[in-house]
Amino acid sequence: MQPFSYRNGALYVEGVALTVIAEEFGTPCYVYSRGGIEGAWRAFDSAFGSHPHLVCYAVKANGNLAVLNLLARLGSGFDIVSGGELERVLSAGGDPGKVVFSGVGKRADEMLRALEVGIHCFNIESLPELQRLDQIASRIKVRAPVAIRINPDVDAKTHPYIATGTNANKFGIPAREAEAVYAEAMDLAHIEVRGIAVHIGSQLTRLEPVLEALDQVLGLVARLDAQGIALRHIDIGGGLGIRYREESPPTPAAYAQAILTRLGGEPLSVITEPGRAVVGPNGVLLTRVEYLKDVEQRHFAIVDAAMNDLVRPALYDAWHDIVPVERRPGPERRYDIAGPVCESGDFLGSGRALNLSSGDVLAVCAAGAYGASMSSTYNTRPRAAEVLADGERIHLVRRRGTVQDLMREEVIPPG
Repeated sequence: MQPFSYRNGALYVEGVALTVIAEEFGTPCYVYSRGGIEGAWRAFDSAFGSHPHLVCYAVKANGNLAVLNLLARLGSGFDIVSGGELERVLSAGGDPGKVVFSGVGKRADEMLRALEVGIHCFNIESLPELQRLDQIASRIKVRAPVAIRINPDVDAKTHPYIATGTNANKFGIPAREAEAVYAEAMDLAHIEVRGIAVHIGSQLTRLEPVLEALDQVLGLVARLDAQGIALRHIDIGGGLGIRYREESPPTPAAYAQAILTRLGGEPLSVITEPGRAVVGPNGVLLTRVEYLKDVEQRHFAIVDAAMNDLVRPALYDAWHDIVPVERRPGPERRYDIAGPVCESGDFLGSGRALNLSSGDVLAVCAAGAYGASMSSTYNTRPRAAEVLADGERIHLVRRRGTVQDLMREEVIPPG
């Protein structure tokens, strides 16, 4: 479905005008489409057809409990990178037996909790991590299920901050060292070797790097099999991109077909970890124009959302389309959309052709992923409200923060 569309000049999410949401819940405000999120997840699930598979939504993209609950009720698995994300999944009704625990810095207490609830698999990213997990599993007399994450040294040609598959990155175990790590894992009494994992980055818009990494992994699978190490699953990671501006990423169907073709008759179940592609296009950030300001030849629209609400433009120089929630005829000017935070890097977009007046509401598009989940309270700015649209119904799924919330856990010492 197309979750956001114009009707008679007004931008809607499903069956509700965004102007209505802005008036009822204020701005800044994140708005998500239930139908869009569910449809995007189902596209991945159906793409793998009858081949054994598990779609594990990447919680880091958007960890709102309502979003996680939607996906849990569809039968989704979850890719987590912290103990906090595990608790979110459990609180939202997710099945711990469908949880994959990734990340390079798993703490001992996080490992213990994951073992206690019975997660599906740990993606191991270093030999010391493997050894620590064995020790912790021995304390509670269980065997920890693991896959070894391979770093294939494949450049996905994405932004360097979200590239994870080259030797310059901290992630995974170099392919040349993998067989020795698998041999050690097989000798550890409290480790159960289940699979192999690879993940080369985020916002991937071409299949070639994915398949290059997969070819390396499948070669390793064959060598391990010859040594008597039979694996059950291959975790191909996530990272499939979305359209922010001019990108043309592969569809989930094309992505899955390419992977299944490469697998051929290999009897490995597939785990995939989409995040951005599930929630990114299905969310917007609403923000209101406070002031219009001209400086020399530049025109600024000062809005009430800022880099603390959506950091991607400041952090990655990322592009998000910015559109009015109510179109009106008239001349356009090129505006820099800037927030109120005391940083020159506080901008949401530059040089956008818009017809604006003070008080107008804008929608920052494709903001469902890495928007609210990466937000902060810099400048003592409370977090934005989050709203979920379901047909013609609207649900507040995170209330707007308050300054009192921000100070509640702080203590002034006596004297």
